[in-house]
Amino acid sequence: MNEQAERVMVLWVPDWPVHAYLSEHEAERDSHEPLMLALTTQHQVVACSSAARVAGVRTGLREREARSRCPDLEVHPHDPEVDARRFAPVLAAIEQTIPGVEPLRPGLCAMRARGPARYFGSEEAAAAALIARLVEVGFPESRVGVASGRFAAEQATRAHDTDPGVESPLPGVRIVRTEHTAAFLGPLSIARATSPDFADTLTRLGIRTLGALAALPEDAVRQRFGSAGVVAHRRARGLGAAHAAEVRPRDPEIELSIDCAFEPPLDGADQLAFACSGAAEVFTRRLIEHGLVCTELGVELTDDIGLRYERTWAHPSHFTAVDVINRVRWQSATVPRDPDRGGSGIAEVRLTPIRTAHAAKHEPGLWNTAPDERVHHHLSRVQSLVGHEGVGTGELTGGRLTAERQRLVPWGTRAETRRAPRSRIRLRDGPWPGRITGALPNTIFTQEVGAELHDDAGVVVQPTNDDVLASNPSRLSVGGKLLPAAVHAWSAPWPLHERWWAGGRAGYRLQVLLEDGDAWLLRYEHGEPQESHDQASGPKPDLGTHPVPHLASSSVTDPAAQAAGRWFVEAHYA
Repeated sequence: MNEQAERVMVLWVPDWPVHAYLSEHEAERDSHEPLMLALTTQHQVVACSSAARVAGVRTGLREREARSRCPDLEVHPHDPEVDARRFAPVLAAIEQTIPGVEPLRPGLCAMRARGPARYFGSEEAAAAALIARLVEVGFPESRVGVASGRFAAEQATRAHDTDPGVESPLPGVRIVRTEHTAAFLGPLSIARATSPDFADTLTRLGIRTLGALAALPEDAVRQRFGSAGVVAHRRARGLGAAHAAEVRPRDPEIELSIDCAFEPPLDGADQLAFACSGAAEVFTRRLIEHGLVCTELGVELTDDIGLRYERTWAHPSHFTAVDVINRVRWQSATVPRDPDRGGSGIAEVRLTPIRTAHAAKHEPGLWNTAPDERVHHHLSRVQSLVGHEGVGTGELTGGRLTAERQRLVPWGTRAETRRAPRSRIRLRDGPWPGRITGALPNTIFTQEVGAELHDDAGVVVQPTNDDVLASNPSRLSVGGKLLPAAVHAWSAPWPLHERWWAGGRAGYRLQVLLEDGDAWLLRYEHGEPQESHDQASGPKPDLGTHPVPHLASSSVTDPAAQAAGRWFVEAHYA
């Protein structure tokens, strides 16, 4: 049984890098002048215009040689990213006519011929429809080749209508029938099917054409040249790769973003949210039509002078239309308003699904989760009234101080993961040298509460330069109130130095155990003289009505002692 490759249709737009460059710089050029253009990479021509080709410029020439052949040549560096970006709309236009397209490189793509031939009636009609579509998008010089196997179809796009085995029913269309494949490929150079080095090896052995290579037994080619030889041999015979599809269509890109433009611009957050309600419905409905839900949303606001305000919102489940509207309202409320500008507002809103998931994964399971849904519904309603930051849940995070290891995450926002950028996260697991380990305290003071640690003589105890206490602590007062229990034990002070190169916080931390079993975590910071201890910010804890005895003159109200440093309460272990 003879092996045959499937029929493949290949579309080629000649000189595509030149077309992409001209599209990128369309406003800078005069279309009436003859174009002598060449694009180079490492001073070697990789593409040139037809006019430059007539003047003698060829791909592969050195830039100096190309300029000597064409003194009027315009040379620019080649940008492959521009080629790919400019070819994307062409691929979308092709997929509207014939689906199942595999892009081979910018300007060249392949598709199976059987389906289009059955739909349009014949391979000639399918190729004609493809050519007509390319003419509509501005590429009348495009070519379509149809043959058995992708390699033969690609060679057909470059063939002349007078070549053996080639039929040209329409301008730009080249068809090679299956029975004429050997006659078409036989005279072609061996360099068409393999790398230059391997082609040079075969040429020195006397194998200069594809027909000469195809005449050799495949087993002999495999034993002598290995896998590279087998690939070239199958191409010369008009066959594709063994056990592999000739065409692997790409998944078509789906545009799921929504844009809303407003004229005149809208200034109020509620007004903007109301105007975006229809777009939010369309946004979520379009996702559902493709079997998707949005789990991470990008909102981009553009004001009337072109400034953009972007933010990415995450959701623990998936966004509904109401969730999208709320995010637009909250983000708009944070946009700075300049009263001197007058009439400033949001002129455009763009909603983009940053991350999506299959809708089936977010359907309720066998056991109903209605209570959780009701909780989320009510909290979301409260959040829509009090704002995004009004309802939050606690989360542990990283840090050296105990107050820094907790934060409130707004309800409906997914907790950050280790994969998030460092600018958006503080890793929970260190390294955090100096952090408290073991049992967590009962009370953490998020605001500064002053403390006074005294020895038996009533003198404030302070750390020395040797990282030890100057005297043994005896009594502790917090917030100006003396605690009734005396100090029973204490730890050695350990230094706390953060961002010392930028003038960050420096001081000590100390754990103190009282006779009644309570433990306190204190922090000592070097500071400047202040007017009064009562100016310490933050509410003072209720420690009872114990009398405060007369303290020595070296109390914390002494400017000299204040300059040396002050004690603060960080946490309490009951």
